[in-house]
Amino acid sequence: QVQLVESGGDLVQPGGSLRLSCAASGRLYGIAATGWYRQAPGKQRELVASITRGGMIRYVDSVQGRFTISRDNVKNTVDLQMNSLKPEDTAVYYCKADEDSDVGGHVYWGQGTQVTVSS
Repeated sequence: QVQLVESGGDLVQPGGSLRLSCAASGRLYGIAATGWYRQAPGKQRELVASITRGGMIRYVDSVQGRFTISRDNVKNTVDLQMNSLKPEDTAVYYCKADEDSDVGGHVYWGQGTQVTVSS
């Protein structure tokens, strides 16, 4: 089992910055990739950014150049630095961890943290 706890969500003005953190615990050795997703009201949950065990990173086009995902293997955290925030970034942000198929292939989600970008 893997537990994910997100933190850092807040109300911020357009153009501002926030840093989200996902703290992971439990059976982490089998985690192949960790990502940040978001879900706005009335919309489907979408991938924002992800990082694999090997360090491969991908971003959705709408956040490229504004958001940065990073991982701390000592603290077992995956952070999302969000700069130049826009109202359309408003959503609940979730952390997701994908397990290797040879150890079960489970998918784990955190409970989410609310990000609101508004003046």
